Amino acid sequence: MTVFLVRHGEVLNPDRVVYAGLPGFPLTERGIIQAREAGAYLSSWPVGAVVSSPLERTMQTASEIAVYHGVDVQRDPMFAEWGLADRWAGSRWEDVSSDERKAYLTTPWDLPFAPESLIEMGDRMRRGIERLAFDVESDVVIVSHMDPIQAARVSLLGLSPDQFLVDRPVHAEVIALQPEWNEVRRWRPSVESEPFPPSTS
Repeated sequence: MTVFLVRHGEVLNPDRVVYAGLPGFPLTERGIIQAREAGAYLSSWPVGAVVSSPLERTMQTASEIAVYHGVDVQRDPMFAEWGLADRWAGSRWEDVSSDERKAYLTTPWDLPFAPESLIEMGDRMRRGIERLAFDVESDVVIVSHMDPIQAARVSLLGLSPDQFLVDRPVHAEVIALQPEWNEVRRWRPSVESEPFPPSTS
């Protein structure tokens, strides 16, 4: 079986804040197109379950994928945003403490101020993914966020923590993993997002 990790599409964020777990941040028109492209890409696989972080942007993305497979989207907090993001929720990236920004961008595996460490997040994601891989006999789609998906890759693939900073998923990117956890393919939508400072999204 294959587990597809999908980052949500681009988010409507006119004030360019760290939206974290805040309500009221749906997909942009571009984000909807990205999600639909991801759904079309995944339509040929025998997906039996589509599971999403509970936030609006991931649920919207997951719905665009689930429609191809005739399944309901399952909400699962195991795939929620990094707890670190709530520390900065509602703040513009530029207004976050410069020391904290620098630490996030250079040593995210060593953030004493984070309520959930990078390793803890990776472990959380891994537990959720492995549970689904055990419970569901067909392919599974999991829609989550940039940092949790990257932490899951680091954990499942046995990468060093510094690889967290390398080639993080773009909006609506699909990453395919197969037990005993190898990354077998990656796909990106044709519609790219506008550049935005990295802000745990």
